[in-house]
Amino acid sequence: MKRNLVFRWLFFFAGLLVLGLGVALTVKGQRFGVGSWDVLHVGLFKQLGLSIGLWSIIMGILIVTASSIGLRELPKIGTFVNLASVGLFIDLFNWLIPDPHTFVMQFIAFILGVMLLAIGCGIYISADLGAGPRDTVMLLLSEKLNWSITFSRTFMEIVVAVTGFLLGGPIGIGTVIITFALGPIIQISLRYSQKILHNILGENQLKGQAHTQF
Repeated sequence: MKRNLVFRWLFFFAGLLVLGLGVALTVKGQRFGVGSWDVLHVGLFKQLGLSIGLWSIIMGILIVTASSIGLRELPKIGTFVNLASVGLFIDLFNWLIPDPHTFVMQFIAFILGVMLLAIGCGIYISADLGAGPRDTVMLLLSEKLNWSITFSRTFMEIVVAVTGFLLGGPIGIGTVIITFALGPIIQISLRYSQKILHNILGENQLKGQAHTQF
């Protein structure tokens, strides 16, 4: 049991590390636009004030609360670890990675960032120790409506991006890429991560895994 828990936490933190690296790289290539949630945060900032970062925190708290009610269970400890550690990883990689100054290098950073962000989501979610606020919404839609991870994520990203745009948030080609690319990559990453973790733990079934439809 202790060995299984250790491996789950290793998967969890490895996924968050990859996710943080992905977000940092998309920030380095931000001339192509921002993610749908950041469109919403900027829109809320323009309409209601406060700050973009504070709106990110507020939305995270609201999402965790609403998801807990929808799933009828309290957030797992990993959800709070996610909230605390992802930001640290993002800041770390933003500090370590030099700023790309050419169009091509920023484009590469952005595309690579989107891929790593999605792969990291799949890895840490497979550990089943608690998803972050936005990923919890994706899993809630998938479980309650019997949607695939791909459709759930894409639907969520579109709704959030459109809402943010109507509030005055910025949308670029990068927003479109993130909206439609994250779902499929997360679904593939989650499927393979679950298989790898399953083989490592040697279990017949990973209990409590996030519901996915392939």
